[in-house]
Amino acid sequence: MSEAGLHEGLTIRVATSLKGVPAAAWDACANPGAGAKLESPPEAAESFSQADPDNPFISHAFLRALEESGCVGGRTGWSPAYLLVEDEENRLIAAAPSFVKGHSQGEYVFDHSWAEAYMRAGGRYYPKIQVAAPFTPATGPRLLVAEGPHAGEARQALIAGLEALRGEVRASSVHVTFAQEPDLAALLEAGYLERHDLQFHWQNRGFATYEDFLGLLASRKRKALKRERREALEAGIEVAVLTGAELTESVWDDFHAFYEDTGSRKWGRPYLNRRFFSEIGQRMGERVVLMLARRAGRNIAGAINFRGGNTLYGRNWGCIEDHPFLHFELCYHQAIDYAIAHGLARVEAGAQGEHKLARGYRPVITRSAHFLADPGLARAVAAYLPGERHEIAAAKLALEAELPFRSGADLAG
Repeated sequence: MSEAGLHEGLTIRVATSLKGVPAAAWDACANPGAGAKLESPPEAAESFSQADPDNPFISHAFLRALEESGCVGGRTGWSPAYLLVEDEENRLIAAAPSFVKGHSQGEYVFDHSWAEAYMRAGGRYYPKIQVAAPFTPATGPRLLVAEGPHAGEARQALIAGLEALRGEVRASSVHVTFAQEPDLAALLEAGYLERHDLQFHWQNRGFATYEDFLGLLASRKRKALKRERREALEAGIEVAVLTGAELTESVWDDFHAFYEDTGSRKWGRPYLNRRFFSEIGQRMGERVVLMLARRAGRNIAGAINFRGGNTLYGRNWGCIEDHPFLHFELCYHQAIDYAIAHGLARVEAGAQGEHKLARGYRPVITRSAHFLADPGLARAVAAYLPGERHEIAAAKLALEAELPFRSGADLAG
């Protein structure tokens, strides 16, 4: 890979696996704030979009679990091409979780219409470069830069490296999805286009109990949620919260069956295989929080979450028995319970789902950055995106009007 324009002493290379990259070195780039003392859940409104200092999805353990299980690599259409920036002493100081993609699946920022339009015009949209946590619609660092004197140069080196990689594999574009500052600022300055979407997150206002949270809701909404939680468990269902050594292979057998059954009915082909769950259990089980429902002596449903430094991330759900409100109980109410009990600032409940509003999850704008090499395609997308961003902003305002909080509730801290 060309190193033109790099700061003197810095080199950049591509790794097709993290197997030979030391976990400690990668994680020092991915989450340089990990291990810092966290304050109790902040109460300022700005904290609602505060970065997580220890994002699990760009950790060495998570990405290696995807590799070892075969969820990425091979014929999956996700070919790892991790960018690594090293200093003059061959120390890793920056990295990017980048992939050469042969399709647009598993990204949750949908560019199928761009691809179809470009191919109708005679262009070749695939391969493309994707910088992301695969199969994970959670905002986090994307240009991973360790703390140090060359941090700014290292971030610029990664951006230059993405363009060099794009040229080498003859990709049409580079997509950096669910990105956060300062990565976004650097990418936009480099000519990337900004795109917005919506998710739903729950914010901890320093609640001591779930009842404290309910106290912010309008009376009718509060009663509805209490009834919903009661009815979810009426069929003799019990809920257990498992983590670490409690995540046995038998538990993973059951959860994978739930995931496969529900996933195949909802989107056709689930992305994660059975081995992946064993891998994350072994590599990062203490960061997994599994809400498991049991009835009549057997496990019947589950919702998997990952714990970050100040955030609980809801990821996948599945069941083999249908019960009213059980999905809401495992995915949303139990997550709130856990966040309150463990002093976490928020719950991110994944992509889509306006039904989350009624459970106290608020609309939040997510952002991504896109570079399209063809000038014609870039002009067309650049003309489209301002209107889309306006629509997203309008939708956010409309959704906020539907929130269940009582009039006069103190939501601003």
